[in-house]
Amino acid sequence: MLKNTFFLFLVSSFLLVSCDYKEKEKNLTDREKQLLEKEKVFAKKESEYQSLLKMRDSIFAKKDSVVITSSWPAEISGPWNGKVICTESNCSEYAVGDQRTDIWEFDNDSTQPITKIINNNNLVRLYTGKFENNEIRLSFKTDSTAKKNVEMSVLLNDISDNKIKGTRTITSDGCTAKFSVELVRSTK
Repeated sequence: MLKNTFFLFLVSSFLLVSCDYKEKEKNLTDREKQLLEKEKVFAKKESEYQSLLKMRDSIFAKKDSVVITSSWPAEISGPWNGKVICTESNCSEYAVGDQRTDIWEFDNDSTQPITKIINNNNLVRLYTGKFENNEIRLSFKTDSTAKKNVEMSVLLNDISDNKIKGTRTITSDGCTAKFSVELVRSTK
């Protein structure tokens, strides 16, 4: 009887202990799963961080390596006296025959050729430009936040030593105006 009791006691202890082990094993498995999830989240954040570092480094590398890819030829570069006359228009802002005189300064910014339109010592417009096949092409476009969408393009294709001629086209909210442009080399 004592043997049976002892055996019963041993079996019940074993069952209690094994139940406790199953519970501990389940808890351990749950904690491992949680730890794996945390490791995945951390790995994703680390990957994003490394990506941001690479982007920052590439931005700094590009900033340090920016060079002017082209510039105005010496015979064009500098200030010109400009006269612009409206030749066609279906816009209410511009009437045929309207005239404007400005200083057109062919210059370069840190990356590209630009042309500044100056009136009474105030910058009126800033065009980006290029010179190809003995033609000057200038362009301006308002950004997406502007109340009015305006796009301007200038083609100057009659170029001599002291005079440049061409056309400017302005497109704004469904209307178009065209102008003749004549630039004369400034003597200042």
